[in-house]
Amino acid sequence: MLTPAQQLPNHPRLNDAPLVVMALCANWCGTCRDFQAVLTRIALAHPEIVFAWADIEDDAELVGDIDVDDFPTLAVFKAGQPLHFGASLPIEAVVTRLLARLAQSSTPPTATPSVIPSAVRELGARLSR
Repeated sequence: MLTPAQQLPNHPRLNDAPLVVMALCANWCGTCRDFQAVLTRIALAHPEIVFAWADIEDDAELVGDIDVDDFPTLAVFKAGQPLHFGASLPIEAVVTRLLARLAQSSTPPTATPSVIPSAVRELGARLSR
């Protein structure tokens, strides 16, 4: 199940889930609508992961100043630290492999890649409070 972005900060498993996956989308984006169905299927298959859906315009208060160049974009967090930030096509197998790789990563969450924008790191910090 996809958690609406507004409900994510109060999600009961936010701090103990192996991953928190936030889809950053826009209501007007057709690819985002396709991606929502794909992400819902992945979420149903992986209930241990917290999945959230954010419209960057409607949920701007939570999302902050994240600059999204391409839709849809995924931000994946572990213990409040971003592990991934990037555009994703609605290809279920590709997204599933990405999440499996990130969940199995032995890289400590403190080793945040420098390519992840500071606004995404700030979102992770807000979510981990």
